[in-house]
Amino acid sequence: MILEDQAQRTRRQFLASTSLGIGSAAMASLLSGAKYEGTPAVKRVIYLAMSGGPSHVDMFDEKPLLRKKAGEELPASVRDGQRLTTMTAKQSKLALLPAHKPFKRFGKSGMNLSTMIPHLGSVADDFTLIRSMYTEAINHSPATSYILTGSQIAGRPSMGAWATYGLGSENENIPSYVVLTSRDQENTCGQLFFDHYWGSGFLPSKFQGVKFRSQGDPVLYLSNPDKVTRPQRRRLLADLAELNSIHHEAYQDPEIEARIAQYEMAFRMQASVPELTDIASEPQHVKDLYGPDVDRPGSFARNCLQARRLAERGSRFIQVMHAGWDQHNNIPTQLEIQCRDTDQPAAGLMKDLKQRGLLEDTLVIYGGEFGRTPFCQGNITAAKYGRDHHNRCFSTIIAGGGVKGGHVHGHTDDYGYNITDADGNLLKANKHAYKEGAVHVHDLQATILQQLGIDHTALTYKYQGRRFRLTDVHGHVVKSILA
Repeated sequence: MILEDQAQRTRRQFLASTSLGIGSAAMASLLSGAKYEGTPAVKRVIYLAMSGGPSHVDMFDEKPLLRKKAGEELPASVRDGQRLTTMTAKQSKLALLPAHKPFKRFGKSGMNLSTMIPHLGSVADDFTLIRSMYTEAINHSPATSYILTGSQIAGRPSMGAWATYGLGSENENIPSYVVLTSRDQENTCGQLFFDHYWGSGFLPSKFQGVKFRSQGDPVLYLSNPDKVTRPQRRRLLADLAELNSIHHEAYQDPEIEARIAQYEMAFRMQASVPELTDIASEPQHVKDLYGPDVDRPGSFARNCLQARRLAERGSRFIQVMHAGWDQHNNIPTQLEIQCRDTDQPAAGLMKDLKQRGLLEDTLVIYGGEFGRTPFCQGNITAAKYGRDHHNRCFSTIIAGGGVKGGHVHGHTDDYGYNITDADGNLLKANKHAYKEGAVHVHDLQATILQQLGIDHTALTYKYQGRRFRLTDVHGHVVKSILA
């Protein structure tokens, strides 16, 4: 049968099995794709992706002028022709909307944050707050794809896939790249979590994120079928690996090797994952760090605790995604609920990592795909109103190894609409012309890779005749936030 198969091989299959084969070239590049910049500052990343666009002017970037001029029209000179979404483009008035709750100073650094996020305020001295993030994307899925994969078009490798491709695994018994998802309990937000947010794109599929579920087996088909024992499963996988090895020898397809590796990982996970996801052994004082929702499977609080457990066991990239930040018409009710549900768990994660000595070699990012407009969507005098998407400036928290604590990076104008320099002059930054102070999504990606010890310009993969990278042909390391 095998001889018959070899006799029927095509010219394309022959070329694939030789030194010219793209499979051989791709696998060989796994050991040389990343360029290290000395000693890495961190070993792993925990990305708290707040899906929907947290409002920077309500949470992180106080603008007293919005309260002073509440209800007045946003000056056309401030908007400067920016395109709006279809949800506000036809509004007769873009009325300025003040922050939902007061701000106050936190920590020794005196960082100014909303009183809706007091727990994050309690760890303000441990993180840098970037107020000058920006992106070109104006809608959720393209913007989320952009910040997580480097492209607004779905299909590129995600940041976690790039990181595990470049650095490999620290623990062969658990996935290097894990994804945990949650959403607001009120189901007010229609944002979906698409698989390409943690996909491997054109990288071998072994680098894609493994999504843990909150109900049933954490990973589909983790348990053996009824009456199938673990020794039987071991023998079955050994036979299957032998057949796949014969197939790989004939075709040199890297996906066959990835399939073998994934079967083996699945077998090891049968022993490691149940213990990993069982938080019964966690002391109550540790659970209390994450807040009262930690015992509810699938909650953001539970996922933050799971992220810490993954981090201490050797996962390389942990992506914790929470939907519910899309307050187009419910800012007066839902924003404070979102802050309450996520504030303590995010801060608790940083505290827990720090007390275990893990924060010094872990990078924690907290932020959305864009911000929200300083003007009102809808009628400011109505019972229901909110804020639209805003991409010209938004805020992101970054904490951990090699990052300054109690530091604020970047400035925005008095309306929270545009990025400025320290003197209030508009920067008008774009990804083609880097300007110190403004942080494009590619700059954030470059900085994350830098902290992992990778030169973002050297971590590449050849696909369809071109060498691709996470940051495309852009990106600058934001050195001023590094300790």
